Amino acid sequence: MNGAQARRRLYLMRHGSVDYFQPDGTPVPVDDVPLNRRGEDEARAVGELFKACGVEPDFVMTSGLPRTVQTARHVLAAAGLERTLEADPALQEIRPGRLKDIPHDELRRAFLGTFQSREDEVEALRFLNGESVGELLDRVLPAFDRWLARTDWQCGLLVLHGGVNRALLSTALAGRRAFFGRIEQAPACINVLDIGADDLVLRAVNLTPTQWLHQRERHTTMEKLLAQFTGADA
Repeated sequence: MNGAQARRRLYLMRHGSVDYFQPDGTPVPVDDVPLNRRGEDEARAVGELFKACGVEPDFVMTSGLPRTVQTARHVLAAAGLERTLEADPALQEIRPGRLKDIPHDELRRAFLGTFQSREDEVEALRFLNGESVGELLDRVLPAFDRWLARTDWQCGLLVLHGGVNRALLSTALAGRRAFFGRIEQAPACINVLDIGADDLVLRAVNLTPTQWLHQRERHTTMEKLLAQFTGADA
């Protein structure tokens, strides 16, 4: 279109499903947790969609944690693409504290508060008594800016995490330091952003090829994790 601003396309994914807890409720180290079978299927479904739609990213970047690396590899394999994976540890997920140090009567707040509180108070909140949302923004936003400054791509794929994605999507919607925790990010979901010289256009959020209408979902990821940890029904 004559006179229209040229924008680059960015596909922002969350990693596929994982098991953060063993059947007895014991946490799996968050830096080591792999995709489970469902997560592998979800990632392959994304790759099949990319192939069907002719999506061929110029670069693929992960946070470097196994669950994002494995997701990216399954996507590429199903799409029939070969790309060298890049990694940026600054885009790793918001870091939790030690669950065993959280009193039982504070578990619900610790699990859910970060993603259910008002936007004007969220920066100070700590995720599972670990890293605060403000600290997450301090490392994620500069890292994202560095990637946007690169000129060697027109279509990119970022495979990251639920909290990190919320930070980036909130920036696209409301500018710096925003954090809308109620933007749900399903496993292996796709968000679509168009990147201009001085703007971001958010085109789609939380697309899930294995469940387009989220018809089987009524609980958030964090509500499910709280139920798994406490042995309660979600």
